[in-house]
Amino acid sequence: MNFYPWVRSGGMLTLSLEEFMIELKEGSVKNVGPTNKSATAKLFSVTEAEAREFGDKRVKLVFEDDEGNEVQIALFPEHARAIATDLASLEAESPVFVDEG
Repeated sequence: MNFYPWVRSGGMLTLSLEEFMIELKEGSVKNVGPTNKSATAKLFSVTEAEAREFGDKRVKLVFEDDEGNEVQIALFPEHARAIATDLASLEAESPVFVDEG
């Protein structure tokens, strides 16, 4: 993943890490400190998106920009259905879905 989105034009990936500390020793990555780490990743200017099966019980959503940055999210079916419902509501109510072509 390209963690320096300002280097190239096109897509942008932002990554925010909280309470994050690791140790790099002889090529190995080791957790340092408590396990309360968290991260937020945001991918803007998505050019490709797909949904597919992931294992026996999940759905994977994959998003990629034109620079090759990718975010993958694995959801249980009930969460995927909730997102599908949200999208259907937005399509019915929001000007974002107006076809200008």
